[in-house]
Amino acid sequence: MLIFIKEQYNPDPLMLGLAAAGTQGGALIGALLGGWLSDKIGRRVMFLVTMVLFIVLALAQAFVPNVTWLIVIRFLLGIPLGSDISTGYTYIMESMAKGEREVMGNRWQFMFAVGEVLTIGVIVIFLLIDMQHEMLWRVTLGLGAVPALIILIMRHDVPETAVWLVQKGRYREAKKVAREMFNDNLDMLPDQDVKVPKVSTRAFIADLRKDPIRWRATIYGWIACFAQGSEFSTFAFYLPVLFVMVGVSSVLGINLVTMALFSFAALSGWVGPLLTPKIGHRGISIAGFSIVLASLLVAAFALYTDNKILLPFAAAAMLWGHYWDASNCMTIPTMVAKPKYRGTASGFAYMFVKLPSFLAIFLFPTVFAAIGQANATLMVAIFPLIGLLAAIFILPEVYGYEND
Repeated sequence: MLIFIKEQYNPDPLMLGLAAAGTQGGALIGALLGGWLSDKIGRRVMFLVTMVLFIVLALAQAFVPNVTWLIVIRFLLGIPLGSDISTGYTYIMESMAKGEREVMGNRWQFMFAVGEVLTIGVIVIFLLIDMQHEMLWRVTLGLGAVPALIILIMRHDVPETAVWLVQKGRYREAKKVAREMFNDNLDMLPDQDVKVPKVSTRAFIADLRKDPIRWRATIYGWIACFAQGSEFSTFAFYLPVLFVMVGVSSVLGINLVTMALFSFAALSGWVGPLLTPKIGHRGISIAGFSIVLASLLVAAFALYTDNKILLPFAAAAMLWGHYWDASNCMTIPTMVAKPKYRGTASGFAYMFVKLPSFLAIFLFPTVFAAIGQANATLMVAIFPLIGLLAAIFILPEVYGYEND
């Protein structure tokens, strides 16, 4: 999309960088705000509100008059995006059984890859029918409202979680939801609602530190979110190098190769969660960060030696490992948090994904140009190394963790 936007408006690098990173910046705010609101007003309400906002703002992208308005709209669009991720993880952890919830939560990378493949597929179709470039990027951005509308319709009858209702003292509704979803009458609770004291979000960190297991698991989640967000956001700057080295230069060819890469990534995103019950959260994290680290070192060697054969394999392996190490960085801190802080915990973790994403997309092109491709690759290898060390020395095994 940026190619066509630059072609039409010819913005300076700063404005183009903001157009690319705007959604990430908005998601940073949305993660914190949405997680907090999810704890305050409920998971279901936030589910519906975020999709309505997403539909309106996705359509608005298609009608922007200039790059400045595109930056503004994409920043605002990031707010419901970040909010929806934190609310979604909270809902999964409260509506599924232990073991199942972790596999489902770890599938977010698979769904991300599927979304990438479908989006690129739409662009390829538009290129094949020779759609005018301005129309192409506007229609593609506006089409984001279609899946959001479908999701909104599917979510319309989704109930509030029984866990949140219990935390709010709304026992009658909690019993009804638990009976319908789990065939559990929650007989230990009274049949009338009670007034429950409000929870202070400021106590979130202090509460975590009372339990060494939850504290270490959460610290790991934050580190892993930052490490995987950094390694993936900078990966985009290796793709042009890869395309040139394998002789791909046309817009259509670039999209086809990118679609093939993310199809491979989708396979990794599906396999990783299936392995998690067998090797645990530590196992999948250690394996993922190890593969990314080794792949980046091989990629650096390929760039230093101008080896055109090694680089594509290193890039594919890096993407495979990334979809493993990123799979549980949101699952772990959301799962181990107490229910009354779960939305906040999820949003706080997602902030560590979006912060490096925003900084990398906005600032890394300058670094990339200043120190060169090979040196930049070695620099990026620091992130999976940090994630690997955190998985080995900080993360306790929390697969099947049962919170009180």
